[in-house]
Amino acid sequence: MIQPEDIRGIIHSHSNWSDGSNTLEEMALAAKEQGFEYLVISDHSKSAFYAQGLHEEKIRAQHQLIDELNNKLTGFTIFKSIESDILYDGSLDYSNAVLETFDLVIASVHSILKMTEEKAMQRLITAIENPYTTILGHMTGRLLLSRKGYPVDHKKIIDACAANRVVIELNAHPSRLDIDWRHIDYALEKNVMISIDPDAHNIDGFKDTRYGVLSAQKAMVTKEQNLSSMGLAEFRNYLKKNKGCQIMM
Repeated sequence: MIQPEDIRGIIHSHSNWSDGSNTLEEMALAAKEQGFEYLVISDHSKSAFYAQGLHEEKIRAQHQLIDELNNKLTGFTIFKSIESDILYDGSLDYSNAVLETFDLVIASVHSILKMTEEKAMQRLITAIENPYTTILGHMTGRLLLSRKGYPVDHKKIIDACAANRVVIELNAHPSRLDIDWRHIDYALEKNVMISIDPDAHNIDGFKDTRYGVLSAQKAMVTKEQNLSSMGLAEFRNYLKKNKGCQIMM
């Protein structure tokens, strides 16, 4: 089974460019110091105005900063990502021209959470079928002990992810742990990759990966079935192969 030390990179993190507490450089240096090989910076998208989501001008500026930091860092890479809101019709938050500039896209629902199962399914599957979606973030939007989450047919969502080569996030934040571990076995049966991600909003948030690992262990996940267990070279190659992203070599 997967172990805490099998997490090789931090996927899904927020900096003070949106609603995180630390600068992008602080996040990257801390991740490197803790032995991780890469950081996927995925600040909120523009519709998440309450979280200072990034408009197109800020995206361009952030990407320039990432290029500068990557030129300084050795043996470590920051990947350009966004946690794109899944809008009410299931579309993502930017034009294709903007989405093309990211190395990967995490698609998540953050607004209008009260939905019927029919609406939730339409919204999620439309996002999954978007060719720019790499990872489906916190599938049900639940917050443990405070918010139940919207109703979904887990098997149909997993089937859609399998058909579209979309990774399913196991959001390791202790208030989420979403996807629920009880549905992971079907994802593994369908050869859908899981990604244990801390959804870190500060440096301390990196530690939350341990909760995701514990949840994944209950589902008998191996490191080979977890995206964030890939080393830097393997992760870069995975992105190029599966989404044709213009990854920095």
